[in-house]
Amino acid sequence: MSVTTYLLTGLHCQACVRRVSQALSVHAREVQVTLSPMQAVLTDAHAPLPQLQAAVRSSGKYELLFDENLDQKQHIGVIESAQSATKSIVTEQQTSFLQTYRPLLLIIAYILAGSLLIQIGQHTGHGMSTAASISVHETMRYFMAGFFLTFSFFKLLDIAAFAKAYAGYDLLAARWQGWGYLYPFVELTLGLAYLANFSPQFTNWATLIIMGFSAIGVIRAVTSKQTIQCACLGTIFKLPMSTVTIVEDVGMVVMAAAMLITQS
Repeated sequence: MSVTTYLLTGLHCQACVRRVSQALSVHAREVQVTLSPMQAVLTDAHAPLPQLQAAVRSSGKYELLFDENLDQKQHIGVIESAQSATKSIVTEQQTSFLQTYRPLLLIIAYILAGSLLIQIGQHTGHGMSTAASISVHETMRYFMAGFFLTFSFFKLLDIAAFAKAYAGYDLLAARWQGWGYLYPFVELTLGLAYLANFSPQFTNWATLIIMGFSAIGVIRAVTSKQTIQCACLGTIFKLPMSTVTIVEDVGMVVMAAAMLITQS
């Protein structure tokens, strides 16, 4: 195994590191680029220095230089430093995710727990075991009731702000602002319908259509990498639009479809 370290100039951020790494990746089996120290460690490079320098220059205003004074110990140190930095970035991303979506995750956990406890409470004293008192169908119904009631509540706290945020990515709200004002009441109605078990087939079809259409706008916003605030919890919590929002909408569609199938 051949390991060679090259000095770099012109790097300013992690975006620079990614560009240089990509440029060099085709010329070596393994590439480790770091900001501090500013250098690149190539394992089993299969291109001469001029070709490597040309590749680095093609990725931006960067220069690659060879320093003969760098020894094998420095190579190992750079690799370990880069690996440690990578682990740190991953940990930071995980922490950031939990901090960002903590309100949403807590609400979903509360709703799910409530869905299970309601069923257990209904059958207490009837000689049924805890497991027997819980059904998937009823868990989904109570969960969807809690979901719509809770989420509509947060939207109604500032309905004008929600309508404005919702128009930023929903296909219908972007064309008709009135839909943004009406939508929280639609969610409230669906929540009450699930709670009362009102016309289950109609309620599930309405959920499937409304949430399915809403998911289209969410998917389009996420795939186009737009930086948009998610309005699922109104504007009280500053949640970014992401794949979490897609899972949220598509999850409701899947549950509505599953309940329709079990009813037929």
